[in-house]
Amino acid sequence: MRKNEAENRIKKLREEIARERIRYHEKNDPGTTDEVYDSLSRELKELLRKHPEFSDPNAPENRIAGKALDKFQKVRHSSPMLSIGNVFSREEFEAWEKRNLKLLGANASPEYFCEVKFDGLAVTLVYENGEFKKGATRGDGYIGEDITENLRMIYTIPLRLKTPFPSYIEVRGEAIMKKNVLAELNRKNEKEGKPRFANSRNAAAGSLRQLDPELTRRRHLDFFAYEISSIEGKEWQKLIAKHASKHELLDKLGFSVDKHSGLASSADQVFEFIEKISKVRESLPFNIDGAVMNVNDTAVFNELGVAGKDPRGIIAFKYPAERATTVVKEIRVNVGRTGALTPLAVFRPTLVAGSTVSKATLHNANQIEKLDIRIGDTVVIEKAGDVIPKVVESLKKMRSGQEKKFKMPEKCPVCGGKVERRQIGSAKSARSKGPRFSSPAIRKKTSSGLGQTISREPLRAPDQDASVSFYCVNPKCPAKNERYLEHFVSAFEIYELGPKILRRFKDEGLISDAADIFTLEKEDIAGLERFGEKSAENIIKEIDMKKKVPLWRLLWALGILHVGEETARDLAGHFGSLENIIKANIEDLNALENVGGAVSDSIYDFFRDKDNLRFIKKLEHNGVRVEKGEKQAKGKFSGMTFVLTGTLSGMQREEAKGKILALGGKVSESVSKKTSYVVAGEDPGSKLEKAGKLGVKVLDENEFMKILQG
Repeated sequence: MRKNEAENRIKKLREEIARERIRYHEKNDPGTTDEVYDSLSRELKELLRKHPEFSDPNAPENRIAGKALDKFQKVRHSSPMLSIGNVFSREEFEAWEKRNLKLLGANASPEYFCEVKFDGLAVTLVYENGEFKKGATRGDGYIGEDITENLRMIYTIPLRLKTPFPSYIEVRGEAIMKKNVLAELNRKNEKEGKPRFANSRNAAAGSLRQLDPELTRRRHLDFFAYEISSIEGKEWQKLIAKHASKHELLDKLGFSVDKHSGLASSADQVFEFIEKISKVRESLPFNIDGAVMNVNDTAVFNELGVAGKDPRGIIAFKYPAERATTVVKEIRVNVGRTGALTPLAVFRPTLVAGSTVSKATLHNANQIEKLDIRIGDTVVIEKAGDVIPKVVESLKKMRSGQEKKFKMPEKCPVCGGKVERRQIGSAKSARSKGPRFSSPAIRKKTSSGLGQTISREPLRAPDQDASVSFYCVNPKCPAKNERYLEHFVSAFEIYELGPKILRRFKDEGLISDAADIFTLEKEDIAGLERFGEKSAENIIKEIDMKKKVPLWRLLWALGILHVGEETARDLAGHFGSLENIIKANIEDLNALENVGGAVSDSIYDFFRDKDNLRFIKKLEHNGVRVEKGEKQAKGKFSGMTFVLTGTLSGMQREEAKGKILALGGKVSESVSKKTSYVVAGEDPGSKLEKAGKLGVKVLDENEFMKILQG
């Protein structure tokens, strides 16, 4: 084939392949079979192999997955990717509109651009001179993750804009997974024994927030553009004076935009649009969870500004959340880090909004009383905004008479301490309704810091706007001890649970103490904001892996005074089982080498405390299995104690520790006269200096390796 013929053929093949991609990805109407499409692609590939001079890095055939990344880089957005406020009724929409009219003036009559609310992952795309340069996730709205290589794998994201184009433009939109793609992916996962994706949003997010672009390519995602956040050139800026004209420009530049959009000049027209979309919602090829109304005039939108993290000029109407019925098996009470007691409904695992849930917070005593929820009741649950499950109704006519009323405990379920009942209401309510106290002698108010007043017992009947909360007043309650919780998960090596995540679980009422960690399920976590299917799955997977724990590790995790890792190993090796340690008397403990009187007393007292024994029983009940302790290995390091400091280049510190223990040695965290060797890696700390003062022999990494292998 002549060169000019090859060039023309390559051009035609590219056009046909691009046309078929648009029909498949945008119109959901493939014009040919996969086999024909693959044949065209193979011919193009062969021609380009013979004529590399016609290669184009931004041509469709070059959407090839690059090398998998080690991690995502952080990206600061040029302008914040703010969230959108939600309304769930016409009344709430009209209240939002009224607030805006107060700011704009009584004579204002804003026009709205209405569009569907895609159920996917918000991303931003940067183009320079028409070329796709960078793409990122929303992240926290200010800083996202650079997922450029993954976004290149989405065929509906143009790598080169149609001409004419601006010198710079930043486009925002939604990466989505269509319903048929999700169904096929879940069928494939089931066949391979992998977990199903709960919904298209999680599937899209999971496909983009992983490090191998090839996996993204195989997921067949799509992209819809809905906003231009930045554009250079006065002539271009004139074209985006209206939100509707932004969509027109995005379409001309080669992006997929929502074809169901329309203009509205009143609440009536807005809700005509919402009703129209609700009727076709199920037939759409992609999932949506509502409609978005945007003030059409860009200048007016900017004039309205931002309230918190929500621009005032845009609002999302959420369709009624999916609901299901289930039976309340029990109501647990967890204690948060502030001492607040939070009731948690535990029910039969139930499928709702695409995922199986088995727990929902009941918030406080008022909520239980208001809904009249009893143990054994059939209740209605929903996932508000298609995410967080909650109990919304008790079906009283389904009661059998066996249901039990729930009472908040009079003692803290964690420490057994005193529980104080507090009434919390708005400051306005407190002022307008007069004193709530039966005795002026104890009339005392404390500010909550949130425009509220907190009144302490005794109380009259709560007013309409107030709520009643219960608090453990014991300042030493273990549930308030965040540092112990962090120590426990560190000792168990549950690395997915950092301090912020533990704090979040406490605040959500999911856990009171460390034992509750082992009752968590994926659905408890995936519904929380900033979590998703994958992160929830990773957390639960690691928790399950750590349910089987060596005896010494449990002893260390329990936080017994004077018992560190080394003493915990000695105890486990000497006694062999937790039962033997619990039964041990002072003489038995004193017989253990390197355990002095203070340590023996501490261990003995710990296992005589009923609360500590109750906690251990709770761990066992929640699935924690303790392995038998093994006696210290005998070897050439027997009787020797090592201290590790600095970074070893040839192995991790835990690996070095394991080798020492396997040869009969001990590893200590502190240097003393009894220390045999200090092993110093790069950047050693103060332990090296102390070794010098005490005359303890110091080994560098090479010397350490020699005695290990010698």
